[in-house]
Amino acid sequence: MNKSSSKPFYVDADRLLLAVDCIIFGFERDGLKLLLFQRKVAPFQQEWSLIGSFVKTQESVRNAAKRVLKIHTGLTNVFMEELGSYGSVDRDPGDRVIAIAHYALMRLQEEDKQIAAEYKAQWFDIDELPALILDHQQMVEDALEKLRRKARYRPIGFELLPEKFTIPQLRVLYEVIYQRALDRRNFRKKILSMNVLEKLAEKDKTSSRKGAYLYRFIPAKYQEMVEKGVDFVI
Repeated sequence: MNKSSSKPFYVDADRLLLAVDCIIFGFERDGLKLLLFQRKVAPFQQEWSLIGSFVKTQESVRNAAKRVLKIHTGLTNVFMEELGSYGSVDRDPGDRVIAIAHYALMRLQEEDKQIAAEYKAQWFDIDELPALILDHQQMVEDALEKLRRKARYRPIGFELLPEKFTIPQLRVLYEVIYQRALDRRNFRKKILSMNVLEKLAEKDKTSSRKGAYLYRFIPAKYQEMVEKGVDFVI
């Protein structure tokens, strides 16, 4: 049967809208950031919001999230995962809207800030977020909690690091994820025992004159750890 000529089914079903909201995390030397923008349309015009969009008729939810990510960061090959659905009847005064939230992790570089600025988006420290519209704050909290759970069994946090990094940088990243201070010696011992890091001859001297050695992941060992999982309890 020709799809275009067939009569629609479910004619008695209620109408509703489907949206995607993306919790986009970026990591810099000083901690975890979140990408937000000021909403351009009513309701809540000019108030701070997660990056999102309505799902188009001929578009999957996953592809809608990828579209939002690419538009506002310029990136396609980053870690992104579905977080969950948010469907309270009264969650959006504009209409009956169900949102499927996704969270993404990226290494934040200067060009990423420039792309965000072009779309009038802004990176905020995760501990200094402005008030967010609707249930977006709950989405952020849920994404952070899921990130903490996954960080224990997968090297998920490593997605946020630059190609070359120091052990202190790695520790700061996990302190941000776990939201608590980590013992420096225990952390160093734990991460080096995994045998996934290659120590480089280069040093990062931005924090001290003596500097700290840079490391990078050994691709084969890293992939093995991804596939097997990791008990990253510190």
